[in-house]
Amino acid sequence: MRKLWGKAGLLGSVSVAFGSLLWSQKKVEPDQVASRNTPADTNPSSPYELKLVQVLFRHGARTPLKSIPDVLEAQWVPTLLEPPPHTHINYVVRDLQGGPQPPAPVEDSYRKNILTGGTFPGQLTTLGMQQLYELGKRLRRRYIEDDAFLGSTFSPAEVYVRSTNIVRTIESAKCLIAGLFHQKQTDACDRLSRRIGAPPLTPCVRVCVCVCVLRSHRWAESSTLPDIAADLQSIQSALGIAAHQRVDFILIRDDMVARETHGLPCPPALDSWREKVEQRAVDMMCHVFQPSKRENLQLSVGPLLHILLNNIEEKVQGTSAEPNRKLFLYSVHDTTLIPSLMALGIFDMRWPPYAADLTLELHQHQQTSESFVKVSYIGQDQLLPGCSGIYCPCGVQTRCCRGIR
Repeated sequence: MRKLWGKAGLLGSVSVAFGSLLWSQKKVEPDQVASRNTPADTNPSSPYELKLVQVLFRHGARTPLKSIPDVLEAQWVPTLLEPPPHTHINYVVRDLQGGPQPPAPVEDSYRKNILTGGTFPGQLTTLGMQQLYELGKRLRRRYIEDDAFLGSTFSPAEVYVRSTNIVRTIESAKCLIAGLFHQKQTDACDRLSRRIGAPPLTPCVRVCVCVCVLRSHRWAESSTLPDIAADLQSIQSALGIAAHQRVDFILIRDDMVARETHGLPCPPALDSWREKVEQRAVDMMCHVFQPSKRENLQLSVGPLLHILLNNIEEKVQGTSAEPNRKLFLYSVHDTTLIPSLMALGIFDMRWPPYAADLTLELHQHQQTSESFVKVSYIGQDQLLPGCSGIYCPCGVQTRCCRGIR
């Protein structure tokens, strides 16, 4: 697998672009974990035995980060943020070293503004919590009910959870865990204790200066590209947005999708612009990350892919400090998933929806003991470039990341 991504140039030495939030829980006895079988793939006749699962998932539906200026604002009332009872579990936020939750300047910046209706920007809504609960249920069917790959009770020896230090991703991780393990509220409160810990899995938060400079420059530049700029001028005119307002297609899309997802009214003028807004927002992200240039993806998500790769190698080589660990969960953002999909060569030029998941499974062939990786996106198996099938040999000599060698 190192050859697979190494030849793609994603494993260069760069400053770590993220910290993390760590989730742990009341420990179970080691023999309880060791006694759990590691079955073959979902197909009983499959020659592949599942060994490790890693899931990157986007947070659920949320309030917009900013409202489109000069248009009628939606009413983002507090009742839209009420947690469903079945998503409740107890947890404590910690950093990776077990210390207190570190500062969260991005989250603090959200709380300097209040949306119409009385809520803060970027907050996970009731719908978003349910979306992650449903994702947890899907993972439960795959890895507990169909396979018995995981035990039915959360164990930190088996499951590792990391999140960016943003409330919506922390809460999304909580809701996914609730769906994955179907924890009853009374049992969770009485007997279980979880810890999470801190900074981000995003390409440009507390990153090396060169990444931030590169991205901020290209982000600003993307709105000035001739085709994008012309369309932006047209939509601003159609929506009645004053020329002096700072707006781009990503901002417009963010507010538009948040409203549509929650059944809140959008400006009627947006109806005929929806597809163009989606297209131009993706065009902007492609300009920012430049998937055709290895160095940009290397700086953006190379450290993250390096972590995923190390997890795989440690499992294959039997060198993990946590030999019973089977599942890694990473609660991230659309701006994490997009460059990750680009790096793997499977970005479909569509913005990742709320609660989208990118899953990497490690399998071992039961006859040859050869290791394979299978990648899925939103529940659909993906054929990686350079691989002849969905089960891709870890030692494959071809690159899986399109155009960034």
